[in-house]
Amino acid sequence: MSQFNQNITEKLLQGAIQGLEKEKISYAVVKVPGAFEIPLAALKMAKSKKYAALITLGVVIKGKTDHYEMICRACVDGIREVMLKYEIPIVFEILMVKTEKLALQRAKNSRLNKGYIAAKVATELIFSQ
Repeated sequence: MSQFNQNITEKLLQGAIQGLEKEKISYAVVKVPGAFEIPLAALKMAKSKKYAALITLGVVIKGKTDHYEMICRACVDGIREVMLKYEIPIVFEILMVKTEKLALQRAKNSRLNKGYIAAKVATELIFSQ
């Protein structure tokens, strides 16, 4: 989980935890400074072979520079590479949005929380293997 935009990522994490605990799925939380570091954390977790699936949580909000596009592309490419190389399901919930308001809408404390939805998808992937 990215700690950047922590007011939003913590809500995503709480949603994911709620979904995993509802299904009695054990989990570990790894926190990294920002979304750019998520693929490396996923790589280390995948290499350990301790996990049946991974959930990536983060928020990248578009600013006035090209930085947004570079971070988004690095996340997508890095996570896809880890997933294919280690053949581990990775649920991608790095919100890539234009405004903080849009991110907050996806992190509400409800069944629409993207972290909660990610946990449900991970559960389906784990039990379908």
